[in-house]
Amino acid sequence: MATPILEMRNITKEFPGVKALSNVSFAVAEGEIHCLVGENGAGKSTLMKVLSGVYPFGQYSGEIIFNGKEQRFHGIHDSEGAGIAIIYQELALIPELSVYENIYLGHEIQKNGLVDWNETIRNATEMLKKVRLDVNPATHVKDLGVGKQQLIEIAKAMSKNVKLLILDEPTAALNDDDSENLLNLLRDLKKHGVTCIMISHKLKEVIEIADTVTVLRDGQTICTLDAHKGEVSEAVLIKNMVGREINNIYPERKKRQIGEVVLEVKSWGAYNPVVGRSILKDVDFKVRKGEIVGLAGLMGAGRTELALSLFGNPDNYRVKGELFING
Repeated sequence: MATPILEMRNITKEFPGVKALSNVSFAVAEGEIHCLVGENGAGKSTLMKVLSGVYPFGQYSGEIIFNGKEQRFHGIHDSEGAGIAIIYQELALIPELSVYENIYLGHEIQKNGLVDWNETIRNATEMLKKVRLDVNPATHVKDLGVGKQQLIEIAKAMSKNVKLLILDEPTAALNDDDSENLLNLLRDLKKHGVTCIMISHKLKEVIEIADTVTVLRDGQTICTLDAHKGEVSEAVLIKNMVGREINNIYPERKKRQIGEVVLEVKSWGAYNPVVGRSILKDVDFKVRKGEIVGLAGLMGAGRTELALSLFGNPDNYRVKGELFING
């Protein structure tokens, strides 16, 4: 391995009744794209929360060495000050604010004790160029798609002079074009000296982008693989993630007895008064007894809003349409 920018040594993190991480060691070379993979509950996000200070020093055991120095982060502000930024799958942007306000929120550019908005807009424009996003910085975030919002999060990280960028499932909510655009951006950031850690369940994507892959299982480090030495393949990753050979990834489905319709939704719509727009329009579907119905779509497509509007409507959407239960 080239000179590591990060070493995490013997990291152990416990919650009541659960050891989430057990003596995990993890090293990342400077300037590489390092993917972190594992099944749900393997400890990937927990490890990154330890690194970023979400779980501060004192709530875990082990050492964090970053840029050759031991770090004891007591919060995200500390890790960001050292040059580490983390972007979660659930984006931390404020929809009602502009792009430039979101980019510099929490580290505003000031002049004579006041926010220098002209300089903020100029700098935000430069950050948007770095992430290859062509939008007006005065645009409200709520008017942009998820793919562009993801790039704004990266622009926000770049505005803090990030050295190590952590992305937790960055393409989970993106379509193919936006995903490819994001991966190309990571390659570009790598050329400019930014080190990236990416958590992903999309193994083909991992194989395409990673220089190195570390596999976690049950809160432990299983292996670290060098993609440039041909050590990374889908079969190898799956075997190390689950602990055994998987010969039939998609087994034949067993037939189930499907009964009569127990839930029917017709022309269902919902208006969210908080954001001032319709979030559901003309939704129709049926659910039969014994049936499993999946709701698919990208982040923001309305899946959660549909469920909430049907079952209790806790957010007080203005709903319309017909709902039939047991006929």
